[in-house]
Amino acid sequence: MTALIKLSRVIDAINVRVGKIAAWAIVVAILVSAINAIIRRVFGVSSNAWLELQWYLFGAVFMLCAAWTLISNEHIRIDILSSRLSKRGRDWIDIIGHVFFLLPFVALMLWLSIPYFAKSYASGEVSSNAGGLLIWPAKGLILLGFISMFFQWMSELIKRVAIMQGKLEDVHDTGGHGASAEAEAARLLSGIAAENEPPGNSSR
Repeated sequence: MTALIKLSRVIDAINVRVGKIAAWAIVVAILVSAINAIIRRVFGVSSNAWLELQWYLFGAVFMLCAAWTLISNEHIRIDILSSRLSKRGRDWIDIIGHVFFLLPFVALMLWLSIPYFAKSYASGEVSSNAGGLLIWPAKGLILLGFISMFFQWMSELIKRVAIMQGKLEDVHDTGGHGASAEAEAARLLSGIAAENEPPGNSSR
């Protein structure tokens, strides 16, 4: 299990780094959108390539940051039931969800994405819009995103099993997202109270 935990940490480190780099595509997309709007307004011209570039950049963020989001436990959860369960119950729900829901979905998307990208790359597929961009890089992002998600699935499963065996601390478990929000609110209120406390009343 120690070797698997080390593998999990390597996967996490890679996907976090990729996600942080990919997140900058949002800034680039904003700049592209602003420049395109200015050129269209001032010179009365536009380009499909600029528009498609924005789509590609947002697509890159969505696909390449998905694994990073999973690491951070920020994907949407419906914790009506899980928040009422014990810690072990929530762990089992995570394992069942990863094995019977996330893995089949990721496996299916990989199975579909490989020929989808390969065919586009082999033909040098280009957008049907006048002046459009190559299509295969965008399709490659889909494949790359699900490859990273597959490895992150593996990492999350390793961590969950290690947590259940008491070999790893669960840094994300706070009793569900509702409890997490309440804990964060309590922390913020405590900080505000500390800031507003008169200097002479500080505890010793």
